Amino acid sequence: MRKLPGPAWAYVGATLTLAGWLIAVSLTAATAEFSTRDWTTLAVLAVLFWVCDSAPARLGVVQSARVSLAFAASLASVVLFGPGGAALLGLSALVTGQRLLAPIKRLFNGAQFAISGYTAGAVFELLGGSPLQPGQADWVEQVIVPFVAAAVTFVGVNLLLLAGILLLSKQAAPRELLRESRDLAVSCLGYGMFGLLIAGLWPHVGTFAAVLVLLPLFIARWALEQTHAQQKAHAATLAALCQAVETKDYYTRGHSERVSRGSVMIAREIGMRPDRVEAIRYAGMLHDVGKLGVPTKVLQKAGKLTEEEFAAIQLHPMRGLEIVREIGFLDEALAGIMHHHERVNGTGYPMGLAGDEIPEFARVISVADAFDSMTSTRSYRPALSTEEAVEELRRCAGEHFDPVMVEAFLRALEREGWEAPAPVVMPEDGSAETAQRDHDDPTAPLAADTPNRSARR
Repeated sequence: MRKLPGPAWAYVGATLTLAGWLIAVSLTAATAEFSTRDWTTLAVLAVLFWVCDSAPARLGVVQSARVSLAFAASLASVVLFGPGGAALLGLSALVTGQRLLAPIKRLFNGAQFAISGYTAGAVFELLGGSPLQPGQADWVEQVIVPFVAAAVTFVGVNLLLLAGILLLSKQAAPRELLRESRDLAVSCLGYGMFGLLIAGLWPHVGTFAAVLVLLPLFIARWALEQTHAQQKAHAATLAALCQAVETKDYYTRGHSERVSRGSVMIAREIGMRPDRVEAIRYAGMLHDVGKLGVPTKVLQKAGKLTEEEFAAIQLHPMRGLEIVREIGFLDEALAGIMHHHERVNGTGYPMGLAGDEIPEFARVISVADAFDSMTSTRSYRPALSTEEAVEELRRCAGEHFDPVMVEAFLRALEREGWEAPAPVVMPEDGSAETAQRDHDDPTAPLAADTPNRSARR
């Protein structure tokens, strides 16, 4: 936080000032209106807030994102106390159990909850909302509808305040924020609905309602943590497969990871859903896993290939499919692995698909694959510059590559840049293996030792 630029600090100051004013107004009103029982209820909700906020849940789709379970306590206070009580409950964020948070972050988080809670409470009251009472007949109109509107308001304001500081501090781009905010909003609303459960139970069991809700809340958190752990295990499995593939050729170390990154850049640029973006990340990592089925002596052969050797290379996408087809979480990624060497003009392999017959994942991967190959050092040539590789992509668009995917990649490339691999230094002991040709490189001929038979990728 110390490195925040001036506009970001001004934003933080304005947010804290607004929250301070709302809390002061709310405290004045509460002092006059709250009974001892109300203060006790608010204290119990504050304890619940502290417990939940101390153990945020990690999301699987949104990288590095955590959702505070305290949304439930905040939205319960909206129903039970209205805007004033919700604003006061925001002060609980100052004593969160997340001890690694700097004081200024605690203050900003408290301000977020106070402003979001007050705004949500105002919406709840504006729509005629009231606490759920035993035997209440019109609970849908007076509780459910106002609560849903208040929950949407709470999450929306909270995410807007967060987006403001991230944009002003240049920690995230607008497109990235928009993409990840959708998933965060859904998760936050899901946790927020527990607030209605707390408020609905309170007239019947009192403060014990908070205890009853803790169990399903933490079961939900446990489920998300299990998902996160499973995804880490998936990533470790894929990394091991990639490492095995790259032992075939010393020059291609890191290639799979870079193709994965490039594929994700394209996928996000064309607006793929987050779950498909994650699937194409896997596909990019494993696109060359079929090389494990190609004899090393074929990859390293210095002369022209025989018909059988050429066929072995052309069949590597199908071998890749055979290797990973039983990995259930890959789903659509399998099509990308199988067809990433098809060309839009129908001259690719293994099936000679053309145009829209080629799966979308494969059309994405082929662009990232070729670009990384061209900008990497190979045994037969030095790396091309980014400009030269871009020109080659443009030249091959419509013939080898889908023009839509090429343009999407170039837009993302201009915005995000590309970190090309460092020049390869071969071990002096000669222990490293390296291929003499590159089926990913559109600038490198790859020919069988037969007339009129060639493939440039």
